[in-house]
Amino acid sequence: MGLSIPVPVSGAALRAGVLEVVVLGGHLLLYPTGMLQEKPTATGAKHLERTPALLLHGFTDNRSVFVLLRRTLAAGGRRVEAYNYSPFTRDLRATARHLARRVDELCERTGQERVDLVGHSLGGLVGRYYVQRLGGDARVRTLVTLGTPHSGTRVAPFMDAHPLIRQIRPDSQVLAELRAPAPGCRTRCVAFWSEFDELMDPTETARIEHPDLIAENVQVTGIGHLALAAHPAVTAAVRRALDGPVRAVAERPGDAASVA
Repeated sequence: MGLSIPVPVSGAALRAGVLEVVVLGGHLLLYPTGMLQEKPTATGAKHLERTPALLLHGFTDNRSVFVLLRRTLAAGGRRVEAYNYSPFTRDLRATARHLARRVDELCERTGQERVDLVGHSLGGLVGRYYVQRLGGDARVRTLVTLGTPHSGTRVAPFMDAHPLIRQIRPDSQVLAELRAPAPGCRTRCVAFWSEFDELMDPTETARIEHPDLIAENVQVTGIGHLALAAHPAVTAAVRRALDGPVRAVAERPGDAASVA
C-alpha cells in the first residue's frame, strides 16, 4: 500500500535545500545533548496507553535528531525512548543484535510484549535486519523507516573504505540477506521516502519492496534527508502510522502514497 505527504511543488527543490540547511544548523547545536546513552526509567504497564516506541538514529548521528519527533509521538501517553548505538560501529548486524537486547529490556521494564521501532536512515536498516533476520518480528509491532536505503545507496562512493558504508551498497551481503525470503514476518513496515533525499541514490531505494513483508511506502514531497526526522508533516504522519491498526494481511507492495 502507498501514501503520499503532499507539499507544494513550485520551487520544491530550492525549499528542500534551504530546509536541510536550517535543520542541519539546529541539529548541530543539539548534537552534544544526545551524545550520552539515555538512562531508561522504570515504567509499569499500567502507565502505558499505547505501544512503547524506540527510536534509532542514523550513521554517526545520535538521539538528538529526534527532539521534535519524540515530542509528537509522546503526546497521548506513548512511552518514547531512543537508543544510541556506537558511532564506531563497523557491522550493522552486530548493532541489530545489540538492538535485540535493548528491545527485550524495554519490554520487560514496561510489561509490554511488543514495541514499535522508528529508524532514521541507517537506523531503519538496523531495525529491519533485527525484524527480518533475528526474529524481531515477535517483538516489533510496527517498524517505521525515514530515508532508509532498503535497496542500497550509491551516494558518496569515496566512503567505501568504511565497512558500514559498504554494507549499505546495493550489492552488499547484508542487503542480499534482506532480499531473501521472509515468510510469516509479523511486523508491519512503513517506509517514508522523498525524491529530494540527497543521500538516497536512487531516491526510490528508500522504499520497501519485498513480497513477504507487510509494507506501506509513503512518499514525501519537498523534504530532504535530515528534515524527514523533524518536519511537522512527517512527524504527524509517523504518529498516525503508529496509532493506526496493524493489518493482518499485507497490502500489495509497490503501491504509492504521499504526505504533504
